[in-house]
Amino acid sequence: MSHDDFAFEPVKGLPERPPEHERILWQGRPDTWALAREAYKINWITGYFAVIIGWRASMGALDGGAAGAFAFGLPYALLWAAAMVVVLLLAFVAARSTVYTITTARVAMRIGAALTVTLKLPFRQIANADLKLRNDGSGTIALETLGETKFSYLILWPHARPGHVRVTNPALRCIPEAAKIAALLAEAAEARISQPVIERKTSATAPAGDLVAAE
Repeated sequence: MSHDDFAFEPVKGLPERPPEHERILWQGRPDTWALAREAYKINWITGYFAVIIGWRASMGALDGGAAGAFAFGLPYALLWAAAMVVVLLLAFVAARSTVYTITTARVAMRIGAALTVTLKLPFRQIANADLKLRNDGSGTIALETLGETKFSYLILWPHARPGHVRVTNPALRCIPEAAKIAALLAEAAEARISQPVIERKTSATAPAGDLVAAE
């Protein structure tokens, strides 16, 4: 019997239902293998163990030929296999607990397995979106925010722009079809920002209760 740890959400990935005028355009999550490669550095770990295994096997070969190489290299090969299982499990859990959402008004990120948080970034608070695309079509969209908004790198990771620790940028990390999603995000943000903001103001020149459009 399956169990949904996030069954309490009124809408998947969001802590509340969007307003009537706001529509969900896209939802997705990181690709597990891409996240293991990009965030958890599985290729670097494999390269490290390859060097260690090769070195130990060559030392064993000098003493006992092929049997010695096997005996010296096997323990480290088993350690490599265990490390791969741990890394892939961490990447799977991180990807499975994540939901990225793009609506007509904002970007939302439900992240975290043990400590779950939901970031809500209205388009008017996003200064720039930077796409890093890989050859397989997956990629990361990093979001630069306006004003004094700051995010903890430890809370965001691995959903943060790599290499930006002091000024942390939230990121839609290792998503499939990243170019297509980046284009959708740009179109939705442009449409939203071009709409005037209607505010209710009371001033000396505007009678109480008048609606004033603010660009």
